[in-house]
Amino acid sequence: MTVSTKYPKLLEPLDLGFTTLKNRTLMGSMHTMLEDIPNGLERLAVFYAERARGQVGLIVTGGIAPNIEGRAIPLGDPMDNEEEAEKHRIITEAVHKEDGKICMQILHVGRYGYTENNVSSSETKAPISPFPARELSGEEVEKTIEDYVTAAKMAQHANYDGVEIMGSEGYLINQFIVTKINRRTDKWGGPYENRIQFPLEIIKRTRAAVGENFIIIYRLSMLDLVKGGSTWEEVVHLAKEVEKAGATIINTGIGWHEARVPTIGTIVPKGGFAWVTKKMMGEVNIPLIATNRINMPDVAEKILADGCADMVSMARPFLADPELVLKAKEGRAEEINTCIACNQACLDHTFTMQVCSCIVNPRACHETELNYTKTETAKTIAVVGAGPAGLEAATIAARRGHTVHLYEAESEIGGQFNMAKVIPGKEEYAHTIRYYNVMIKKYGVNLHLNTKADLQKLKEGNFDEIILATGVKPRKVNIEGIDHSKVLDYADVLYHKKPVGKSVAIIGAGGIGFDMAEYLAHDMSHESISLNVENYMKEWGVDMKYTEGGSLAESPKPLPSPREIFLLKRSEGKHGKDLGKTTGWIHRASLAMKKVKMLAEVQYQKVDDDGLHISVAGKPQTLAVDNVIVCAGQEPFRAMYEELKADGQSVHLIGGSNIAKKLDAKKAIKEASHLAAKL
Repeated sequence: MTVSTKYPKLLEPLDLGFTTLKNRTLMGSMHTMLEDIPNGLERLAVFYAERARGQVGLIVTGGIAPNIEGRAIPLGDPMDNEEEAEKHRIITEAVHKEDGKICMQILHVGRYGYTENNVSSSETKAPISPFPARELSGEEVEKTIEDYVTAAKMAQHANYDGVEIMGSEGYLINQFIVTKINRRTDKWGGPYENRIQFPLEIIKRTRAAVGENFIIIYRLSMLDLVKGGSTWEEVVHLAKEVEKAGATIINTGIGWHEARVPTIGTIVPKGGFAWVTKKMMGEVNIPLIATNRINMPDVAEKILADGCADMVSMARPFLADPELVLKAKEGRAEEINTCIACNQACLDHTFTMQVCSCIVNPRACHETELNYTKTETAKTIAVVGAGPAGLEAATIAARRGHTVHLYEAESEIGGQFNMAKVIPGKEEYAHTIRYYNVMIKKYGVNLHLNTKADLQKLKEGNFDEIILATGVKPRKVNIEGIDHSKVLDYADVLYHKKPVGKSVAIIGAGGIGFDMAEYLAHDMSHESISLNVENYMKEWGVDMKYTEGGSLAESPKPLPSPREIFLLKRSEGKHGKDLGKTTGWIHRASLAMKKVKMLAEVQYQKVDDDGLHISVAGKPQTLAVDNVIVCAGQEPFRAMYEELKADGQSVHLIGGSNIAKKLDAKKAIKEASHLAAKL
């Protein structure tokens, strides 16, 4: 095997004294929901083994509670006895068989739980949980510490290589550390030295229980991003005490879950929080891990080369591509299926109690159900349309050994992703197009650009299977004056780059409407904030000088919008309620900072030279805008389907050409992968 010299820091082993990690990559903790369902551990074993085979240096599991009160949801079992530990051996054996190493994360959610058993340092209620939390008694604090220790001992019994003690993101340990939550007057409250005894006792007693030759990672909240959070001096003090207490590695935690600063969405610059870990470098003598929005080997290599950390954590990127490290090692980085940080199939699933997956890799967490085996009967397949659905179908079918012809009417592949990639904060979508371009060449897909596959061509092509992935077109709305020169649709603006005036009304406040507002609210003469760390931190109100606890600035300082924008919808209620659970708030907050005017209960009357005539909750008004942009949904391109069926062809509809309503790439790519896997 040829080993690439392009990533010397990333691929360098890390000596921990009693054991050595093969490289500087950590697969960070992700709760997949497989931890909580029947036969989930068996599926997790296959999931983690595939990543270990892909050469990741160290894996950390999704969070496992040390006791009943620590569970996030009323499912799954805490790691509190040997019988439970025995169940986990299927995971550790599978990983070790692939010469991998794996740590179990011990996670007590505290007041973040979605159960009636919530507990915390003090009586409190989290804004993201429907249930209040009661204060732990002094005796219960002691028992909770022992429960952490027991969980670590059971992890050792299960043959895990170590544990990660989750001390960040606003979970129970954080709730003891900060005065925002901890209002105790006993030895666990009051001065900072008292408040940090909770995590320090957990680490000390755990180290005593498991011995020296066992990895203990402590996930330290280096940046709380909430009012009343820790100061930098406090964070450094805790890091030094964590080292003394016996931790092997310190992993960086960024932001509480209730923080109003995006920390992992696609809008966050790549490696955007590595500066925090760099600030800690030299303060302790144990390895430090940088985290958040590190999604490609070049990003990771730069962080390590710049002295920001000793190791990098990538979580979602290993959902997108289990062979990320192997491909980097073999000089095949262009073949990496890159995480685009959309959250649609990973975090959005987890927070709605669905099994986690990945928008660009539907196999993630479904490795026992979805596989792309070599076909025994090679077919000739036509795929019409090179958007995400068509690209997935074509490349998977070709990978399995079929002869595939992919037809695209435009001059480039990508479909709707070519519009998504120009939205500020969605630049990463270009990576998916790059990936498919590489896969087309790798698996020998016959690509026909600038080619409309008409009915005659498909009928006469002697294809065994025809897949129509012709996508969608903007839905027209029936309004008087809709053909006025002021009126554009989203494709006119995002794809055909037609000019837009200084005042705009957007009809439709779904995902496309929000994207359009984001696009128009940014001054394109400035670099997108998702490409510039300092501008991003200013826009969202993060003080990189860390002058106050939590590192929040007095207020966000966004660049002003170059336009007056109205975002309109017919229905009642808040805008964006159907957007992703973990990203919708980001889009709403971003547009609010840009002073986009959001109007609901809108009836559209007409468009004329004066602008857009509407009524809002029954009251008429005229928006004197330069342009009206229609983002009112999509209609499927479904031409030829019925004719091909009538002609006896074996024809399939996928993606937007199948169902355009509430279409998203997650659904389209998943549908395509399942079809291509069975043809």
